[in-house]
Amino acid sequence: MNRTRRHIALMLDLQWPYKRHAEVFAGIQRYAEERGWVTIIDEFVHDTLRRKQRAADRYDGIIARANRPLARHAAARGVPVVNVWPSAPVRHLLPGVFPDSTEVGRVVAEHLLARGFRAFATLTSPKNADNELEVDEFARLVREAGFGCAPAFVPQDPYRDLSHWKSAVRLIDRAMTAWNPPVGVYVGQEAYGRLVVQAAQRRGWRVPADVSIVAGKNEETLCEQPRPSLTSIEIGYDRIGYAAAGLLDRLMSGEPAPADPVRLAPLGLVVRESTDFFAVENPTVAAALAYIAAHGHRPIGPDDVARAVRTETRTLQNYFQKAIQRPIATEIRRVRIERAKRELAQSDRGLAAIAQDVGFGTIQRLYEVFRREVGSSPGEYRKQRQLRADG
Repeated sequence: MNRTRRHIALMLDLQWPYKRHAEVFAGIQRYAEERGWVTIIDEFVHDTLRRKQRAADRYDGIIARANRPLARHAAARGVPVVNVWPSAPVRHLLPGVFPDSTEVGRVVAEHLLARGFRAFATLTSPKNADNELEVDEFARLVREAGFGCAPAFVPQDPYRDLSHWKSAVRLIDRAMTAWNPPVGVYVGQEAYGRLVVQAAQRRGWRVPADVSIVAGKNEETLCEQPRPSLTSIEIGYDRIGYAAAGLLDRLMSGEPAPADPVRLAPLGLVVRESTDFFAVENPTVAAALAYIAAHGHRPIGPDDVARAVRTETRTLQNYFQKAIQRPIATEIRRVRIERAKRELAQSDRGLAAIAQDVGFGTIQRLYEVFRREVGSSPGEYRKQRQLRADG
C-alpha cells in the first residue's frame, strides 16, 4: 500500500439520503481531492479498529458521526477523529465541526419578528443538541422583544414504528391547542413541518396567515412540495465537511485539537410560502410591508411606499409606529441588509454589484450601514460565513 497518500475513513450514515450526510461527504471529498487523500467509506470503522489485523492500521484519520466504540478504539490506536454529529454521545470527547445552531435560532427569530408576529412557538426533539441551541436563542430573542414562546417536543424519529407515529401526531395536536393564531413557529425538522401544515388544515387554520412556519434545514424535496412550500434554513453542509477535513488534516500533522467545536454560520434563510405573510392588523401597513419586501432593492423611500399604498407619508409613519414600532425607513434598511447578507453568504459577487442590487447604491453606503447595523464590515461578514481552501 502506498503510504505517501493519507487514507481517511468516513463513517457518515450515507444510507440516509439527508443533506446533512450527503453534503458533508461532498465537502470532505472536495478537500480530499485537493490534498490527494484516499477516502474509504467504512460505516463500521470502530469494528475495523477493534480487529488486530494489519487492516486495522490502515487509517491515518477518521471523519465520522461518532459513537462511543469509535471514540474508544480510535483513542487506543492513536488515530485522530473529527466528529460531525452534533448530538453524538461522545461530542464532548472529540473535536467536532458543526453548524452554528445559535445563529440558526437568531436568523429564524429575526425573520418571524420582522413579519410582525407577537406569538411564537417551537416544535423540536428533546435529544437533538442542535435544536436545543436553536430554541434557546430563538426564545431569548423573542423574550427580549417582549413576547412569549411556547416550546413543545416530539420524538426524533416519528417513522420508527406505529406507536412513535401516533405519539408524534398526538403531541403536535396537543401543542397546537395552546397556540393563539397568528403565531410564528420554528419546527426542527422538515417532516414535522409537513405534519404541522396538515394539522393546521384539519383545524381550519391558514398557512401562513394563522400559522407561519420555518422548518428544518432545507431538504428541498420536503420543503418545496406540496404547497404551501416551507421556509427553511440553508446550512451549507458541504462547508461542514470541508472544514472537518481541514481540521483532521491539522490533527494528523500534529496540531492540538481545539478546545471548542468549530461552528459555521448558516448561509441564510430560504423564504417560501409558509412565511409569506405579515402579521399586522392594519391592512395598510401589511400592504406597505409587502411592497417593501418586493421593491426594497430599488431606490425607494418612505414617500414611495406611501404612494404605493395610497396613504399620506405622515399617516403611514404613524401606522408603522403603532403596528411594528419602527419607521418606514428602518424597515427598508432592514430588508436591504437581509438581502445583502444572503448575497454575501451565498455568492462571490463583488461588493459594488451587491450594493447596487440590494438598494444601497454604493460600496461606501453598504459599508456604513453594515458596520453600524450588523457590527462588522461586509467583507468580515462574508469571511465568517464562507469557507475557503487553505493555501
